[in-house]
Amino acid sequence: MTASSLAVQDEDLALVTDLYQLTMLQAYFKEDMDERGVFSLYFRRLPDSRNFMLACGQQYAAGLATRVRFSQAGLDRLAATGRFDHDFLAWLKDYRFSGDIWTLPEGTPVFPNEPLMEVEAPIAEAQLLESLIMNQVQVETTLASKAVRLVIAARGRQVVDFGLRRMHGVDAAMRGVRAYRAAGLDGTSNVLGGLRHDLTLSGTMAHSYVLAHNDEMEAFRQFAKLYPGTTLLVDTYDTLAGVDKVIELMEGPDAIQVGAVRLDSGDLGELARGSRERLDAACFEQVKIVASSSLDEYKIAELLANDAPIDVFGVGTALGVSTDAPVTDLSYKLVEYAGKPCVKNSPGKVNLPYRKQVYRFRDIQGRYQRDLVSRREESVGEGEALLAPMVKAGEILEDSLADLETIRQRVSQSIEDLPPDLRRLEAAATPYPVSLSDELKRWQQD
Repeated sequence: MTASSLAVQDEDLALVTDLYQLTMLQAYFKEDMDERGVFSLYFRRLPDSRNFMLACGQQYAAGLATRVRFSQAGLDRLAATGRFDHDFLAWLKDYRFSGDIWTLPEGTPVFPNEPLMEVEAPIAEAQLLESLIMNQVQVETTLASKAVRLVIAARGRQVVDFGLRRMHGVDAAMRGVRAYRAAGLDGTSNVLGGLRHDLTLSGTMAHSYVLAHNDEMEAFRQFAKLYPGTTLLVDTYDTLAGVDKVIELMEGPDAIQVGAVRLDSGDLGELARGSRERLDAACFEQVKIVASSSLDEYKIAELLANDAPIDVFGVGTALGVSTDAPVTDLSYKLVEYAGKPCVKNSPGKVNLPYRKQVYRFRDIQGRYQRDLVSRREESVGEGEALLAPMVKAGEILEDSLADLETIRQRVSQSIEDLPPDLRRLEAAATPYPVSLSDELKRWQQD
């Protein structure tokens, strides 16, 4: 196995799928089933303690969909499985997505049973994309939804991603930084992710650097000389004694500038207060305090509720794997075929048929008041239609694409527009109201 075999190249995108997608495609091919199908991507329920999810990754997933091709090497490997006929493999060689994709704008708060995306194409083309689209939208939506909770908890303090080393693979780590930038995080320790997605790189030394020196003060001096204004990790031996050494380093004729001290163990609130008192008494009010060590939104909220003087929060594992809600239980269901509605009626897994639209209504203050899910062709009044085309006839609509800064601003405004109860870290007393249009209600009754 070579290093390159661990990465997914464009020529392999068509094989990023589950086997049953390909076996169904062959069945569609043999039965001459090529009418247009509509698949809807949505989730049925919110994870515990979530009041909304932040839709993220649809734009990236739609772009991937237009690039899916079967390479000759991939077709040869499929042929070697003995499962697929020569004529079907020859048909796959010419596969191109020729359909349409409608999506919510990235960074939109989304609620149960509202489509994040709808894919319309000859049924085999749309079916093949299921696993790829779900994988990409699931990871970014899950991580963006976790990240925005940290932003809410931090109440204007900076939040930085430290989660790379514990994330589920390199692809998740890269997609995660994109989601974090959209959600409003201020920095990342992930160098490639930060450079690729234009999120400020943030980091300092590890305990190993201090331990490798005979003297903590000498470690601080050498590092700060090399990186003036850096952050120094002060808890290798004794946290407050480490802060005293940083103060000593910044005083005298050979003073070296330090930008922040980082606390990574112990009672973060008490240590932050002690550090702040020492720094302020020495007239170093400008030196910031960075805190890390198994933080999540609840610990951040508790620290700030107790007036801990912390300026920056570094969050690792809880963010990188969204420990309390590590998955968005997305579904990608056929809702229309050849112009006729398609319904799965399994207990607890009923889906809404037809192509759909989501309308968002606001109160007089401009805050979200309620949503309405309708058939796309219905006229429902003055609500804001959220789903819009991103791909037409297999081609990306360039005007529909948004850069990450625009998405980030959309998220910031969207959070302001949420009812206050939905911005809580705990489950709201009353879920956000999402209703069905008259036509979808009639379908339910029938």
